[in-house]
Amino acid sequence: MSKKGWSFIVVIALLIGVIFYSAMTGSLKVNLSQLVTGLWTGTDDQVNVVKDLRLPRIIVAVMAGATLAVAGVLLQAVMKNPLADAGVIGISSGAALVSLIAVTIFPALYFWMPFFSFIGGALACLMVYGFSWKSGLHPIRLILMGVAVNAIFSGLGQSFNYRGSYAVTSINQVTTSTLSMKKWVDVEVIMTYGGIGLILAMLVFSWCNFLSLQDKTAKNLGFSVTRARLLISVIAVLLAATATAIAGVIAFIGLLVPHCARYLVGSDHKWLIPFSALCGGLLLLLADTLGRTVLAPNEIPASIIMAVIGGPFLIFLIRKADRTYGH
Repeated sequence: MSKKGWSFIVVIALLIGVIFYSAMTGSLKVNLSQLVTGLWTGTDDQVNVVKDLRLPRIIVAVMAGATLAVAGVLLQAVMKNPLADAGVIGISSGAALVSLIAVTIFPALYFWMPFFSFIGGALACLMVYGFSWKSGLHPIRLILMGVAVNAIFSGLGQSFNYRGSYAVTSINQVTTSTLSMKKWVDVEVIMTYGGIGLILAMLVFSWCNFLSLQDKTAKNLGFSVTRARLLISVIAVLLAATATAIAGVIAFIGLLVPHCARYLVGSDHKWLIPFSALCGGLLLLLADTLGRTVLAPNEIPASIIMAVIGGPFLIFLIRKADRTYGH
């Protein structure tokens, strides 16, 4: 079997293993046979607690990791930039700010939070593109402008949170970067919007492959580069906004996963996109499980663990990024 096939098998096996380990481990421990029997019969009170409190968290972590990883793949294809990530260039912070404001004003519209997040993420993406344009889009200029936009939206979000309102404090628990206290309604939201985004991402894999070519070469082949960039960016924003609305701002997954995935399965987006989704789900679930168990009963948010891992990786990529991605 090829390296690509073994990579898929290993990652799927690891993901299944971490899902079961995460479900069985925590303040309430159950063994594998008890978990399977309890889920099947519904008569075990301990397993019912796990089902109601721990399984939604696991599913949200897997879906959020998958959507953020695929968003990173798409943004790197669009920008031809190995440093592109929804968290780094401000899309996630823009999505978090607008969704927080919207759900504060209209708390009954919780199911529409990904829509409000999408508006915020799209605004941040447009700002990054607009401010970075200067006779073309230079990779480093994009990242620097993205960091600035990220700082703006993050600062505005923190200012909004520190108004001292109890209502804002309570609502902010939904949009902070923690996966605790997730419910089945959160699963419904992220599965709906995230599932749509992942399907759309798979449908445009050939466009991503075309974008790896020089723009001039792609245009000579009859490919509409501008339209493809616009539509792929919209899908990437949808994916990142959905994850941000439910799981909060979690950076570096879209940065780490695509590079590791390319090493294992190559640069063909037909395989890169689904493999990145699996790896992203595995990475975030692993980070959340570690954060939940290492210092139990206290928890370390998965976003902090990802920042500790992703920071050094970003430094490494910046030092290596001496040419435009895809050239």
